[in-house]
Amino acid sequence: MRFPAILAVLVLVSSVSSQAANPPTPSKPANGANFLSHRALYTLRFNPKASAAAKSGGAEITGASGTMGYEVADSCDGWAVRQRLQMTLTNTEGQDIRMTSEYATWEAKSGLKFRFHMKQTTDNTVGSLLDGDAVLKSVGGPGEAHYIRPQETTKPLPAGTMFPTAHTIAIVAAAREGKKFMALPLFDGTEENGVQDSSIAILDWKPPFKTAFPDLSPLPSTRVRLAFFDHSAAATTPTYQQGLRYWENGVADDMQMDFGDFVMDGKLTELTALPKRC
Repeated sequence: MRFPAILAVLVLVSSVSSQAANPPTPSKPANGANFLSHRALYTLRFNPKASAAAKSGGAEITGASGTMGYEVADSCDGWAVRQRLQMTLTNTEGQDIRMTSEYATWEAKSGLKFRFHMKQTTDNTVGSLLDGDAVLKSVGGPGEAHYIRPQETTKPLPAGTMFPTAHTIAIVAAAREGKKFMALPLFDGTEENGVQDSSIAILDWKPPFKTAFPDLSPLPSTRVRLAFFDHSAAATTPTYQQGLRYWENGVADDMQMDFGDFVMDGKLTELTALPKRC
């Protein structure tokens, strides 16, 4: 089972490949000047109704709970991100399965360089371990990803590929401009096969409203639905889907995470702004 990173979250559409073949080419890198360096904690709860509708096969999951810790720090010339996702799943036989995903990245504000590390375990057994780096020749241009683990290999990145923080910045900017749909190649270091196609449906651009968090209440926000697809003309079924709200400063909340066999709802329970390191 794959646990994607929160900055690489994704809506079921009939096909993303035709739009992704001609992605928009940005004229300059997005640096997220208004994005908040922060530490967040999310509580994850099983959604039985949505899980019944989403079930695609395999061992039936009858319950689940978990937490997700997320931290993003402005490191002057880049963004340093850490995420730890922990879930306990219960199947029809009453067995509890403990799954953990640890994810750490560094992404240049130029949008051209990226480093990644991801480790996934199931009941203390390592199921996936990825390490490497990636580079783009120019903003909107092609590049390549170099994997060190699980084995040394290089994967091409097509023109228009974005790394995860730039991807999030692009979504928020598009919502602010009133756009409704985007399709972008995304490389986030969570898959051995390199780049994926992402489809983003932007549902609104909402004026500020009161929340439990002072860093969010003064800001507009957007609801989005996102989906990841294998980078293939034949791929019509998403590997992962998610709905969530992004605030203008890049903080996310009100998540619904569709893993295929079950669905989890994620709620922001703690938010701490971090001092800038520059």
